[in-house]
Order: sequence, then C-alpha cells, then structure tokens
Amino acid sequence: MKTFFYTKLTIALTAASLLSFSVNALEQPNGDDLIGNYYGGIHLTHAIDGDDGDKGVYNSAMDHASGAGVEIGYRYSPETEFRLSYSHMNWVFDELESYNSGNSYTALDVLYFPNKQNLYFVGGLGIWDIVDEKPSADLGAGYRYYLTQKSALYLEGKGNYQFSDNHLDYSAKLGFIYFFGENKSSGPKIKPQTQSVTKAEAASQTVMKVDTDNDGVFDDYDKCANTPMSDKVDAKGCTVFTEEVSTMELLINFDNNQSTVKAEYFTEVKKAADFLNQYPHTSLTIEGHTSSKGAAAYNKTLSQKRAEAVVDLLINDYGIDASRLSAMGYGEERLINMDDTAQAHADNRRIEAKISVTNKVAIKR
Repeated sequence: MKTFFYTKLTIALTAASLLSFSVNALEQPNGDDLIGNYYGGIHLTHAIDGDDGDKGVYNSAMDHASGAGVEIGYRYSPETEFRLSYSHMNWVFDELESYNSGNSYTALDVLYFPNKQNLYFVGGLGIWDIVDEKPSADLGAGYRYYLTQKSALYLEGKGNYQFSDNHLDYSAKLGFIYFFGENKSSGPKIKPQTQSVTKAEAASQTVMKVDTDNDGVFDDYDKCANTPMSDKVDAKGCTVFTEEVSTMELLINFDNNQSTVKAEYFTEVKKAADFLNQYPHTSLTIEGHTSSKGAAAYNKTLSQKRAEAVVDLLINDYGIDASRLSAMGYGEERLINMDDTAQAHADNRRIEAKISVTNKVAIKR
C-alpha cells in the first residue's frame, strides 16, 4: 500500500514539475549560463520502505527515515551536472523490531537537464548506512526553481535499489543550492511583452541608417568618407590597398670616343622623363661608363661627359628639374663585357639609370 501511495505521489510531483516548467522556463537561467560553475547546498530528505511484507531481513523492518544534509555540485555542460551529497538520517523501524542502526546516506549522482533549465533526471550510486553499509543504484527525477540567477530551490524523488538484498526504498528531497562564480547571463530572461504601436510611433522609434558614399558601411561606422564605389573597403569604410612596384630602366650606348646622345635613343630618354613626371617625388642618378680602351683617367672624364649629356637632355628638352638629376662617371670601372672585342667595347660605351617606385594601389571590388 505504501509503495502504491508513494508511486502516485511521485507521478503527481513530476506532473506538477512539467507544468511549472512550461510556465516559468523563460524566467529561469539557461544551462549555457551555468557551465563551469560550482554550487553548494543544504536539503531535507525523507525515505520510506518500498518492500511490503517481511523478508526476514532488517531492511524490511525499516518503516521510514527523515534527515538533513549538505551537497556540492558542478555544472559540466548545458545539460549535465555532477553532485555529491551527504544526509544524516534518523531511521524508524517497525515496533516489533529493534536494530542497532547507522545514521547516514551518501550519494554520487549525475543530473541530466533535457531542456537545459528546470526539469531534470537523476541517476547514480549511493551508500545506505542502516545497520551496515549497503550500496544502491538510484534513479529519479526532480525540478529546480531559480530564485535568482545564482540560487534555487529543488524538489526531487528517487528510487533506491540495494544490490545485496534486492531491496527497494523510495526517497524525496527538498533543497536549496547556491552557485559560486559569475553566470554568463546579465540577468533573468524575461519574456518580451507585445505592445501595439501606431505607424507614427514606429517611425519615430526607427533609426535611419545612411550610407552616403554607398561603400556598404553606414555613416555611423564609416571612418573614410567619400570612398569610390569601385574600391574594396574594410570594416571602417576605408579603401583596401595593395602594393605594386613600378620600375624604369634607361640604357644608352655611345660611339667610340663620343659623348653625344644619338637620335635613336630620344624615345628612351622621353620614357625616363615621363616616369619622372609621373612620380615627382623621385630623383635619378645617370651613371656614365666607357670601354677599357684608352687611358683610365681619360675614360673617367669621358664617362662623366656622357652622363651629363643625358642630364642636359632631360632638363632642356623635357623640363625635368635639375635638382632631381645627378651625373656620375665611372670610366672603365664597371665593365659589363670583359672581352677584348669590338662588340664588347660597344657594349661598355654606355650610360645606365634605374629607378623603382612602390605604389599603393586600391583593390577593386
């Protein structure tokens, strides 16, 4: 009869928990907010004998027990907790029986919250110290109601199966727990209330987002106004650039013992002038060279004249500022062809100039 009564009581408590869960779930913290937090608690507990009749063992003589205890727990995941609890028990036996009883119940449980909030299922292992210590397997369900983001009351019912005597008891707990540490949520989750507003009110509450330069970044966040629509921009609305290197090389050969620039090289000189005009912050050094024929001192002077001839052409014919140009004669110090042939000497009678510029180029969409 007691088993049937307790079963009905457990079913009623579970149904009430489910109903309360559906009503209050949105007001309670979510399991994601509690991950990694420890908690401590206190509880009251009550146990009754689940076996009708006398089996001839002291377990059947125990009628019921009441007690109080403490517990610690840890929220491992949004759905899972681990809990260790200890209860000091006062056993009440049938009037016709008398035993020297123990006085505790210790349990290690795993709590599973299917919806990450209030309703949970519990299972674990326990030690009942009645006359001597008896291990048991425990299985049940409970409901936790949060008073604040860090504290809660709970009601729990379990069946306790003792392995050694195939004995079944039932237990119920009413407890209070408190979480330590900070929850991830900033406050209770309140169900939003629906309010009816007029079109005029809705328009007044709407903040217009404007993107004046149409670069995809609203003006509130745009740090670079008026960027071209064709440019790729970053999160601040500024053009994203890449680097490209532009290079100009000038090579002019001279006749033997001459420093006059031949007409066939005027096109090359113009290319150099155009490059200098395109990049007005640059400067250019013209290097003059000779072949190995003749005296070294004479060749040094001849190479200087060749370099100055190109400088004069850039200044007088193409308007390049003289401050941006310089001439340096190296004579026969830097031969590019070491052979003692007519072709080698022709290759070495030259001026050279080279300049490189690194440009920031906008990346296009």
